[in-house]
Amino acid sequence: MLAAKQQLVLREIEEGTGAAISIEVDRSNRQTGLRLWFADLGRGRSPIVHLRPKGLKRYEASLAFGSFAADTVRQMMAADDEERQLARALVLSIARGAEVRCGNQELDSWQVDGPTFTITAERRSLDGRFSDDVLVETCRDLVTPMLAAMAELYGYDPVEPADDDDGPVLEGALSLALVRRRERNPRNRLLCLRVHGHRCGICQLDPTERYGPDVTILEVHHIQPLALKDGPAPYNPARDLLPLCPNCHRAVHSRRPVPWSPEELKSRLAEHD
Repeated sequence: MLAAKQQLVLREIEEGTGAAISIEVDRSNRQTGLRLWFADLGRGRSPIVHLRPKGLKRYEASLAFGSFAADTVRQMMAADDEERQLARALVLSIARGAEVRCGNQELDSWQVDGPTFTITAERRSLDGRFSDDVLVETCRDLVTPMLAAMAELYGYDPVEPADDDDGPVLEGALSLALVRRRERNPRNRLLCLRVHGHRCGICQLDPTERYGPDVTILEVHHIQPLALKDGPAPYNPARDLLPLCPNCHRAVHSRRPVPWSPEELKSRLAEHD
């Protein structure tokens, strides 16, 4: 059954990780599963996620490294603190709806410590587990956060859309550009929506209620601009990220180089309503 769903799974995971993914059918167990890895690394050098059905109503996703992934592991072990924090938060988010283990390490402080590092997660009590809806939810809840965490540690830099703002270059433009890169990072978006839900943090718009379930227009706002930081600070995705609709996101950044705070923009909305 999963073999016929490869393109659905691939599309969902590439969108969430911001990386090109390779996929193949895994027939090594009684029930057919799927293997997924980063396309540019190749299966031998990449972390590989096995997604497989178990029993009658379960899915298991397990991550391990390929046989020739030593260089990849070394690069991940050299990730900076912010990349580690985002990776940990992504894996920790799996635990809301699944049982997850990072080998023998604690879930909130795990780190890639060698080629034998593993992550395993299981989602249970699934009716209609081969339906498109359940499979998409399973990818979002298990596979995508795992691979997104690895993408963050490895340092994948998603392609940034061209900026359509023709305004002048201002003092602090470099910081603004870096903030935009963070906000457009699909891993940040994935985590932000998992933490805060699917409503705009300012006007409370839920795009799916207004436009339908297929419309996903919410964007990620980085609340603390880099320009205001005196130096490195602990990164807390739950505190530092906020989902905004395109209108509110544009309005927040209408003030430069320091954007309006969400509270300031809420006050402006209240004044004009």
